[in-house]
Amino acid sequence: MSAASLRRAARESVSGLPRAFWWLWASTLVNRLGAFVATFMTLYLTLDRGYSASFAGLVVALHGLGGVVSSLVAGVMTDRLGRRPTMLAANVSTALSVALLGFMEHPAAIAAVAGLVGMASNASRPAVSAMMADIVPPEDRVRAFALNYWAINLGFGISSVVAGVVAEYSYLAGFLGEAALTLLCAVLVFAKLPESRPVKEEAEEGAEPEPEIGLGTVLRDGRFMAVVGLSFLISLIFTQGSVGLPVAMGQAGFSPGDYGLVVAANGLLIVILQIPVTRFIEHRDPSRLLVISALLAGYGFAMTAFAGSLWAYALTVCVWTLAEIVNSPTQMGLVVRLSPVHGRGRYQGMYTMSWAVAALVAPLMAGLVIDRYGAGWLWGATGVLGTVAGAGYWLLMRGLPEGAGHTDAAAPVRVAEPAPAAAEA
Repeated sequence: MSAASLRRAARESVSGLPRAFWWLWASTLVNRLGAFVATFMTLYLTLDRGYSASFAGLVVALHGLGGVVSSLVAGVMTDRLGRRPTMLAANVSTALSVALLGFMEHPAAIAAVAGLVGMASNASRPAVSAMMADIVPPEDRVRAFALNYWAINLGFGISSVVAGVVAEYSYLAGFLGEAALTLLCAVLVFAKLPESRPVKEEAEEGAEPEPEIGLGTVLRDGRFMAVVGLSFLISLIFTQGSVGLPVAMGQAGFSPGDYGLVVAANGLLIVILQIPVTRFIEHRDPSRLLVISALLAGYGFAMTAFAGSLWAYALTVCVWTLAEIVNSPTQMGLVVRLSPVHGRGRYQGMYTMSWAVAALVAPLMAGLVIDRYGAGWLWGATGVLGTVAGAGYWLLMRGLPEGAGHTDAAAPVRVAEPAPAAAEA
């Protein structure tokens, strides 16, 4: 491909999206540039503070549990208070709790504050996704979600390298650096992002008022809850890249550095391929993409059972990374498609919770299966999960005609008046 063709493809990948999206994208990038705690928590507790691996595991689990709780709470806040206030509250709370964590000495205090960090850091996700759905036209949403996912991985990749250098000198500097960057993210949100929560129109005289949307509405939405369940299965598979894979490689005689080299292929491929692959899949049948990505994820990890060299492990990472690149924006587009305009926060919160719960279950699943049966059974299980998820997507999408779902239109970007509190959360 010529340089001119590459430039044209790059322009087409980023053109046509509203200015507010790019400020939201920038805030995501800045936020992920400061991802220190999630990456180095275990090393900080075991190497710097001298705690046991079991205590470190407990703290990481509490961090994840905080994310589970905040997913639903933040979803309700996103719909009731608005996207912008929720993001501001989440970013400021994250900055304060992360800075506080760096100064904690007592084990109980460390565990408690880690839970607060997990709650705060996860709380912005439903609001970010809901705002993106509000401001981006339906035909551009897959591309927008892909660009946002690209920013997440780019920021995380840079932060991992920089934070690793910083941690060599001072873990406290890493905590304070994350706090500073998260505050900068809050400043971007406050200064550049308008509120996008759709304003409910007054019902005409004699017309039925629009029903209130609560968490019960989400739970009764069978098709959407099926998506949440399938998302949980996919999350269980992908999370093995950070919990099952390092353990299995360690048992096979590989060093932590070897694991780092292999898993680095994941972030590198996402940064390189996310945009061109999204251009290729953007207007293709989402049902086929979801089925194919589920099978690639399951069998990509299942191939790990036969890996015996670094190159073989790297090849398996390439397979399931391609699945991740395809699945993430496609599934996010489906979530928005099935979400009512005035309930996007709650629906996004429930979807976010599926990943948070998987982050809790996946380490337990990996440890139990590897200890009792061996790593080969874990990789076989991922193949089964991928097959079940693929069949589930096929059944789910078979009865969903193009354009079906809730009202799906980009909302005008304007400041919304506070909505009256609904009877149901």
